[in-house]
Amino acid sequence: MQSIIEDLEQRRAVARLGGGQKRIDAQHSKGRLTARERLDVLLDEGSFEELDMYVEHNCVDFGMHETIIPGDGVVTGSGTINGRLVFVFSQDFTVFGGSLSERHAQKICKVMDSAMKVGAPVIGINDSGGARIQEGVASLGGYAEVFQRNVLASGVIPQLSLIMGPCAGGAVYSPAMTDFIFMVKDTSYMFVTGPEVVKTVTNEIVTQEALGGALTHTTKSGVADNAFENDIETLLAARDLIDFLPESNRSPVPERPTADEWDRIEDSLDTLIPANANQPYDMHEIIRKTLDEGDFFEIQPAHAGNILIGFGRIEGRTVGVVANQPMVLAGCLDINSSKKAARFVRFCDAFDIPIITFVDVPGFLPGVGQEHSGIIKHGAKLLFAYAEATVPKITVITRKAYGGAYDVMASKHLRGDLNYAWPTAEIAVMGAKGAVEIIFRGKTAEEIAERTKEYEARFANPFVAASKGFIDEVIMPHATRKRIATGLRKLRNKVLENPWKKHDNIPL
Repeated sequence: MQSIIEDLEQRRAVARLGGGQKRIDAQHSKGRLTARERLDVLLDEGSFEELDMYVEHNCVDFGMHETIIPGDGVVTGSGTINGRLVFVFSQDFTVFGGSLSERHAQKICKVMDSAMKVGAPVIGINDSGGARIQEGVASLGGYAEVFQRNVLASGVIPQLSLIMGPCAGGAVYSPAMTDFIFMVKDTSYMFVTGPEVVKTVTNEIVTQEALGGALTHTTKSGVADNAFENDIETLLAARDLIDFLPESNRSPVPERPTADEWDRIEDSLDTLIPANANQPYDMHEIIRKTLDEGDFFEIQPAHAGNILIGFGRIEGRTVGVVANQPMVLAGCLDINSSKKAARFVRFCDAFDIPIITFVDVPGFLPGVGQEHSGIIKHGAKLLFAYAEATVPKITVITRKAYGGAYDVMASKHLRGDLNYAWPTAEIAVMGAKGAVEIIFRGKTAEEIAERTKEYEARFANPFVAASKGFIDEVIMPHATRKRIATGLRKLRNKVLENPWKKHDNIPL
């Protein structure tokens, strides 16, 4: 018996060594942790239970049968994050460059199937050279098997992708279908075709970092949600994010104790809105002063900054926050901000996370580029997302809510449950000057100025909308947290169902 146990320990030691010490040292020299080291940081200490440690590839072509390493380039299993179950896979770059083989894919599919059965999040750590070329179409089939599970799991369990090395070719489409993507600055990248192919086909010369690095995807493309300085920061951020999310669409939002009083008064909010309607202010201040302990986990902070999205808590329970940001493009909605917020709203709705919306929007961004790039369809995505959402929706209009953008931003007409306005709110078809110049076209400058003052006095306030029932209450800014907390209590047992359908046809 002792010899059998010793044999088991030896086999485990070989599997844990992956591609060997030389390749582990090479991984460390690039500033990257190994697959198992990453799981040690991500999961609670001692909670990881590995599956399929001894799986080997089944390829006999190109001499592959002469090199067989247990685990086949990916570490899979389950563990806990702050005591809550998660399933994980971590690609091992020290084994065949983390390339995906048929058996490698089967390991990933097994943990995804298990996560679906029990209702727990899946976190994938991507660090792979792509498909294992020696296996040809079998490797491509493996990718497709993973893709299929990403689709079936979407909206059922949270899926988080951590890009911690290369992720190229077909490999990028699995993370793209997950809910959130985190990247590491300078050591991770994603692209469908690499710099060499780009140079050959289009004659464009570009580096890996410029083509698909963390800064590119978190600022320009919006493919990734957050970028961090190193592996450790990325993994700790993943732990923080998972803390906000329910285990599945059948689970309630997580709740944690808080010492922050639900009826806390924030007097500073009464003087936040500038006297000059064209002067910006930072919407972050309202968000942080409303949420528990000022804790706001922002998603995509570097992309489409004219809208803010992220998670926080009210009375210890998770909420999703969407807010126009007057500091960027005056808070106008454009293509990127519409797509950014729409996907977030749909995620929250899928997992029964209440949505708090702070509104200060002068309209949609004008311009030939916006129109030619499809602002109509893209703006409709946000409208569609809010309109189909059945979760509790509380809206607070802080200043401007003009035109179609008023409708889009979780208005009462899109089944908003509680729609509040600050006394500083201006709800109208458009700004006073533009409206008057249309209504009184041809009048003198003096008459236009006089009519503008008249229009402002009549419409640059929330009471016209309130008189029609479009605003439920005009509230004091300092009581915003108290009102939202009370509203969420009332809406805790909200029941609302959309008509039966196979699925909707969102304007993609």
